[in-house]
Amino acid sequence: MVTKFNKDERKQWRKFRMGKKSFLTRAEFEMVSKLHAAKHKHSYYLPCTCNPKVIKQWIKDLNKIWDNGN
Repeated sequence: MVTKFNKDERKQWRKFRMGKKSFLTRAEFEMVSKLHAAKHKHSYYLPCTCNPKVIKQWIKDLNKIWDNGN
């Protein structure tokens, strides 16, 4: 079961979504990884940057939580 964002997570994700960049900073990469691990109940890890498919999917997953009323 996926959990909703808490107040601090909502603030982080709102700021992230407002960004217009086409790349992630290291801090954003870590934040996405931590949020996804917390919301989808898996161990925290940083996916390989050699293939962006995983992190892009994680961002989509987190956006679904946001879109469903976070």
